[in-house]
Amino acid sequence: MFKRRSGPRVPEVSVVVPAYDVAAYLPTCLDSLLGQSLEALEVVVVDDGSPDDSGAIAEAYAARDPRVRVVHIENRGLGAARNEGIRHATGTYLGFCDADDAMPAKALEALLGLAHETGAPLVTGNVARWDGEQRRPLPWMNKLHPQREAVAITDRPRLLGDVFAWNKLFRRDFWDANGLAWAEGVRYEDQPTTTEAYLCADRIGVLPAVTYLWRERADGSSITQQRGTLADLTDRWTTKRSALASVEAYGDAGLAATFRMGVLPGDLWRYFVHVPDCADDWWALLVSGVRELWGPQRSLTGSTLPPAQRLVGWLVEQDRRDDAALVSTYARDLGGPLPRVPLDDGGVRIDVPGLDPTTVVPEALRLRDHES
Repeated sequence: MFKRRSGPRVPEVSVVVPAYDVAAYLPTCLDSLLGQSLEALEVVVVDDGSPDDSGAIAEAYAARDPRVRVVHIENRGLGAARNEGIRHATGTYLGFCDADDAMPAKALEALLGLAHETGAPLVTGNVARWDGEQRRPLPWMNKLHPQREAVAITDRPRLLGDVFAWNKLFRRDFWDANGLAWAEGVRYEDQPTTTEAYLCADRIGVLPAVTYLWRERADGSSITQQRGTLADLTDRWTTKRSALASVEAYGDAGLAATFRMGVLPGDLWRYFVHVPDCADDWWALLVSGVRELWGPQRSLTGSTLPPAQRLVGWLVEQDRRDDAALVSTYARDLGGPLPRVPLDDGGVRIDVPGLDPTTVVPEALRLRDHES
């Protein structure tokens, strides 16, 4: 069922909000959107067959604010819900917001202003983690959004690491012309689509200001808190393969190398922490995925991962489960940099008690100049 409300004929921005089992968070999300300084706004809430009161809450908002439109569908997952919302959106620009998150009051105005200023069909802003009250900056996102500017992806390859759907605006004609859509039936659907969008855009607007508040859910129920499961890891490899295929098809060797070694491994640490307690089939899948994407010719020892993660990555490549668990546990319990050992040639390597360094290739242990 689709319910249409009167509102601006052509909203400047349509924000699609998928809603599933988020009754506790949806009002805060919608209040943040309807409180935006940008008034020419449309909010399309997609009730994705939610078992709770999310659909009713959205309808109550639509009844009192003509900018809100509600779509009710059978449960099909996040990507499908976003795609359904796009089909009903009428704005010149598309934005997305997850129903348990929020946007600062001037976020859409700032993103739209940058889009107008630069002519960029895609603009992206900074993100902060948020517990409902306090914001926590993300240093790695700060590095990707150093200043207000417009860039080509070949000028800023690491921007491919900003994979999120919801801190961006996409011009609708750009979205449609390039056949963009969110992957359906898979977690981490953001990365393949945002990667493709970056590659299709002649320029990308980059905004250092925080335009999105990414909620930290204490109940552990968010998608990104399920990484220890086989289904999660399966989907993660699927989306990494898809994004890598797009980058390689683009045909720029430097961009592809930066993506494979500097962007694609970025979240592996979130999986490495599960090694000490993982199931056999999960470990086998981790090994096969790492070998497939990096393999012996492109070892993670050459990636931009920090030292402990490079070491764990190499141990995963070698299928040395016990040693990988040893390093992961030791690094976690230590809570800081691993011990350093000077080398005869003036270099420095890391050290883990119980791991025989003579059984490890030097490049998996050696620190780089900026790390020692």
